[in-house]
Parts: sequence; structure tokens; C-alpha cells
Amino acid sequence: MKILNKNKIYGLSLAASMLLTVTGCIEETSPADGSVTEDQIVDAGLESAVNGITTQMTQGYLVHGSNTHESDMSYPMFMIAFTQMMGDMYPGGSNSGYDWFRAYNCMNENMGTTGYYAYLPWRTLYMYVKSANDVIRAYKAMENPTKTDDNYVAMAYACRAFDYYMLMVTYEPKANIYTDCSKVLGLTVPIVTEETTEKESANNPRVTHDEMMEFIISDLDKAEEIFKATGYTTTSHTAPDLAVVYGLKAKAYLWDENYEEAYNYANLAIETAEKQGAEMMSKSELTNANTAFAMATSGWMWYGHYSAENLNNLSNLAGMLSGEAEWGYSNLTQPIIDRSLYDKMGVNDYRRKQFLDPNRKKGDYQTARDEDFIANAPDYLALKFRCASGDTKNYSVGAATDVPFMRLEEMYLIRAEAAGMSKSIYEGIELLNNWVRTYRDPAYNKVVDNERDMQLAVLDQMRIEFWGEGNAFPSAKRIQPGVMQYYQGTNAPANIYYINAQGMKPNWNYVIPNAEAQVNKAVKDQNNPDPTMCIDVSTAQMGIYAPGNY
Repeated sequence: MKILNKNKIYGLSLAASMLLTVTGCIEETSPADGSVTEDQIVDAGLESAVNGITTQMTQGYLVHGSNTHESDMSYPMFMIAFTQMMGDMYPGGSNSGYDWFRAYNCMNENMGTTGYYAYLPWRTLYMYVKSANDVIRAYKAMENPTKTDDNYVAMAYACRAFDYYMLMVTYEPKANIYTDCSKVLGLTVPIVTEETTEKESANNPRVTHDEMMEFIISDLDKAEEIFKATGYTTTSHTAPDLAVVYGLKAKAYLWDENYEEAYNYANLAIETAEKQGAEMMSKSELTNANTAFAMATSGWMWYGHYSAENLNNLSNLAGMLSGEAEWGYSNLTQPIIDRSLYDKMGVNDYRRKQFLDPNRKKGDYQTARDEDFIANAPDYLALKFRCASGDTKNYSVGAATDVPFMRLEEMYLIRAEAAGMSKSIYEGIELLNNWVRTYRDPAYNKVVDNERDMQLAVLDQMRIEFWGEGNAFPSAKRIQPGVMQYYQGTNAPANIYYINAQGMKPNWNYVIPNAEAQVNKAVKDQNNPDPTMCIDVSTAQMGIYAPGNY
């Protein structure tokens, strides 16, 4: 392989005396950030560069290269943050101060423009964008790309589309009664491509929702066309393939509220994945003490893996979420599911076995620990994310898990809502009922008579199914179901969590970090409103939504 016309790498900005930001220009990126340079692509080829994209998505301390902040977890950061933001996860142990994601739930000052929790997600996602851009730029400079090279650039286009989907659902503001978004409604984020120049990146405005959708779908169209032309198939799902491309289109169109297309592409994703052998996670796969959510199953359409090279003892998924781990922060915080969400599961729902029932009895749960641990652990403790090989003592083994990015289950739930909105509510709820009865709870039967209730029913199942994975967050932000964390019998551990928000929590609209505005003047006056403490928990009333400001 020969690559011509090596260019500067645009898309990230390194300022010597300030925080790292993302839409300026640098000559190369430090290896500590997990991305790749064009020199590395020349030396190792597109395969290594594409593999590096998925490796980057599970890279602990991705942004800083060291344990500056334990939420610097790459993609698992979003899995946990999104779950906390919906009010579906709390620390259940006595050491809740070790919950590095508490700010996302409590909306404290760290989510403002100068706060760490504004900076880190922005920086992380644009690092992903840069890595995809590197591959696309290198491919375009090749003299004679092979069919294999074509497949790798298709993967990069799919990854970039996913990156911008994540940026869109995170930063595109939705109107709410707590902050005034009127000046920025319909804006997403700046687009940085393999062709963006240094001059352009210094004055790169947020694009509209429609422009971002066009860009995302264009990237996915390119990937789809290439995969179809090459006939690419895979037995390893650590990089996107055609089924994932269809799945990403379904996710994007769902956010766009283009329900007809969301339905069509969810169907295509299901058909394509199942032809490859994908199956829904079974009861045993959901609850196995050695492998559940530690080892990918056939229905994990796209996933990453912690390897020895990108694993540390703290900044990893099991170390944050495994209720059984004896190392990491989960041993201290003991993450639990919100009681009201747990109660939405029927008594025969298999997923109840992923969390400790207050009325549990000896022998009710598979565990890599022992019965004394189960008996003495906090009620509602999450057992969903197991330690690899059931090793609860050694992080080098127990934390070496797979990490789900897309599962077959999500496509079925997207299809159900999309059918209900584009065809009839009865077709949608029938698809939902059939899915839950077949795969999760044989007694489930939801009856609805309007679109809103149908959507909420699907969202409830998404929140349960993807607890700790975060996939329900975009749908929650789109549907705005209301968040009730202070209610009779709540298991929220302290009054800082007593947030009852009508529609949505205002921090669901992430703010662009101030550091970005310092190097990209176009976004200076285009920021989302700061949500810091705009809901006063000191005046919270049980079961009543906080009053709005607008």
C-alpha cells in the first residue's frame, strides 16, 4: 500500500497553556490519547487504524493518558452518564462520594461551561471523529486501494456517523421549562471532516439538525454502498458491518422523528444481523455469573473489548458497574437501579435477576461471590455487569470484558416505537408485547390507546433493557417522559438526588465547553444554556415536578 500527499491532521486543537479542545489543528496527536496519526497509518495500514478506533472506545484515561479523572473512560463514560442522567442509577453503598458520575445525576456546577463534565464528553467524541477522519484521509490518498481497503474506509465512515450521532443527541438542545433554549434550538455541533482546514476550524459554527442528519446519512450511505459492492461479511463484530450501518440509520432516523425510515432500517438491521446468526440474549446469558455482559453474545452487533494494553484497575466498565467486583469503585459505590424502574418489571421478568430484590431469598441469584454477599448487599444492587470469568478479585482478569455498542434488542425496540408512530399504535404495541413476552417476561401485556402511552411503554423497556448501557437516553430526551426521583419509597440516597423534572432534566442538553469557544469563535454565542442548579432540590416536594423558570 502506498499513500500519497500526506497532509496535516486537522480536527483537534492543542493549546500549550489551556485545556485540550477539538476543532482546531495539530500536526500529530500524542499516542497517549488513543488515536492514530497518518505516519502510523502508513506504517501499519488501514486495518490497524480501524482496529484502533474500537480500541480507543474502550481506552481508560483516553483524554488525559493518566488518572486525572476516573470518569475519563471513553465510550463507557456515556453508558454510565446517560443512565445516571435519566435518574435510573444511584450509588447504593456508604461510599457514594466515590461515584465519579454523580454530577450527571445531580446537575451540579461541574456541568457548566467551565466544568469538567462539559469538557470531557466533547473532547472524547471529537477524538473519535479525528481517528475516523485519519483513516478516510489516508484512504483517499492511496494510489490503488484494494477491496479490503474499501471495507476499512466503510468502517471508518460508519464510525464517524456514529460519532456525530452521539454528538447530535448529546448537544442538540430540546426545549424545556427550566432553561431558555430558544436561541439555539435546532443547532447541533460543528462538523469537522478529513478536509477541514485550520482556518475553517477556527470559525466553525454549529450546523443545523437537518444539515447534521444529511451528513450522517451521507456517511452511512457511503458505508452501505461499499459493503454491498464488496460483499463484506464478518464473524467478528468489533467493527461496523452492514447490519450496524442499518442500525445506525435506524437510530439516527428515530432521533429525527422520521419514524417510517426508522422502522425500515430497524427491519433491515434485524434481517441482516439475524442472517449472520444474531440472536436475542437468553435468560442464561442475561444472568450468568461468569459471562453476563462480560462476554459478547451473538446478538451484540458491535462491541469493543478491554485488552491488556488498554486496561487499568479503575477506569473500566466492570470497575464502575459490577456489583460483585472486589476492586474498583463499584465495590465502594455499589450501583443500584432506581426502585420505580425496577418495579416496572413484572415478577416473572428475567431481568429482575440482574438486580437484588428486597425480598430475595437464599438461592435466588447466581453469583460469583457467596450467599452472605447476596444477603448483606444493598437492595436493588446491580448484578447485570459481571466480572469476566467470574473473577471478582483480580482486575487484570475480571475487568477484561467486552463492551456493547449496539445490540439486536435495540433494533426490535426501535422497530416497535417506529411502527407505532408511522403505522398504528396497535401495531407498535403488538410488536413490543411480542418481544417482551418472547424474550423477557412471558406474562407481559401492555394495553395503550394513544401514541404517547405507546412511546412511554417502549421507553420503559429500553430503560430496563439498557440500564448501564445508556441507549435509552436519546429516546428519553426526544420523548421527554418526566423524571421523578423524589417519590414515596424512593431509594435515591440523599436529597441532592431529589430532582423531579417535568419533561426532562435541563442538563440533558450538554453545554459546549468554554475551552472550545476560546479557539472556535463561531460557537462563542451559540452555546446551550448552563443548567447548573436550575432545579432547587432544597425545596423539592415529594411526587411533584419542580416549577419551571420559563
